[in-house]
Amino acid sequence: MTGTLSGVALQEPTFFILTALADQPLHGYGVMQAVGELSGGRLRLRAGTLYAALDRLADDGLVVVDREEAVDGRLRRYYRLTDHGVVELQAEVDRLRANASLAAARLRKAGRLRPAPGGVG
Repeated sequence: MTGTLSGVALQEPTFFILTALADQPLHGYGVMQAVGELSGGRLRLRAGTLYAALDRLADDGLVVVDREEAVDGRLRRYYRLTDHGVVELQAEVDRLRANASLAAARLRKAGRLRPAPGGVG
């Protein structure tokens, strides 16, 4: 299992793929676009990388094929997050928050914490 319940942090591409699917099913190209947007353009998945990751996530029970439709003679497969995927993504969010909070507290104690963008924090 790849998720945080097993004590292993999600890889960044996996985190963003699951995040992209958190609110609605998406087809592969939609996932690639969402990951690019969510990561602020830092992460650009190639088709082969994405579909290998989706296959692995499906094998792990984190995503499933929601539906398939034919578009311009090609099969478009939509993926959605499973309940198990939601649990794993939430566990990763909790892990990241705890780690960020710990680091912020240490920086604050040392007088080195910069204000968060937008003045939050």
